[in-house]
Amino acid sequence: MRARLGLARVLVVGDVMLDRYWFGDVDRISPEAPVPVARITRSDERAGGAANVARNIAALGGKARLLAVVGDDEPGRTLEKLLLADGVETSLHRDAEIDTTVKLRVLARQQQLLRIDFENEPSHEVLAATLDEYRTALALTDVVILSDYGKGGLRHVQLMIEAAREAGKPVLVDPKGDDYARYRGATLLTPNRSELREVMGRWQDEAELISKAQVLRKSLKLDALMVTRSEEGMTLFREEGVVHKATVAREVYDVSGAGDTVIGTLGLMLAAGLELPEAMDWSNRAAGIVVGKLGTAVAHADELFGL
Repeated sequence: MRARLGLARVLVVGDVMLDRYWFGDVDRISPEAPVPVARITRSDERAGGAANVARNIAALGGKARLLAVVGDDEPGRTLEKLLLADGVETSLHRDAEIDTTVKLRVLARQQQLLRIDFENEPSHEVLAATLDEYRTALALTDVVILSDYGKGGLRHVQLMIEAAREAGKPVLVDPKGDDYARYRGATLLTPNRSELREVMGRWQDEAELISKAQVLRKSLKLDALMVTRSEEGMTLFREEGVVHKATVAREVYDVSGAGDTVIGTLGLMLAAGLELPEAMDWSNRAAGIVVGKLGTAVAHADELFGL
């Protein structure tokens, strides 16, 4: 298995961000306002968003190439250094007009007190250059993953899906928002339970979920729709029928970034030649590993194959 993964090539495109963590202690309330005072004792930085998808692929031994837009700033350079250290091939287009997306989290006693976001949408010119490189890169990849965090990096997502399908490459999309029409024609969509409800409404029972999901899949001309359902596991909807996998999480500590692990592992396994249900099984196991870790995390090959 590991030898096959080492040859698998996955192109990841989408919104990247730098996840910053400030850890400290809280033992008093501010005299200026009724808020806790956090005394910071250490910090950490990790690659997030589409960058976390890519690092999950690399952590499992796959060949990950990341194509994205960042600002011409310190967070962008830090993000690139982190990715290179994780073994990810990076193609980061720098837009001097924007700031690299940063999510700053302040934590005390392993509890998040506050999150501060810094973000801008990239310019049309930089996105056009990214699209040109994307079309060229398709010939050198086995599977494409489009990771949409709603930050503007996938403004041309429909063109990207069409180009991938024309090149004969499976294209997996982690969607955002309630307009799934923009993802029409993708091989697979991987919404979570709450995201799916935004698009097709609530369901009363499993039968109604299956019916609505299959209608959505057909209307969007998808090969498959895979829904991650938290403690309920994940469910795959295809023309051939429905496959469900129960959750394998041993202890849920932090679910942030779990969706990145799911789609990253899924794409890598498909690139290595596995069939979709088997690839789904491995992604379910990988998700069970990362939710037991704090913050944006990855599942390593030794952890996954040691299960």
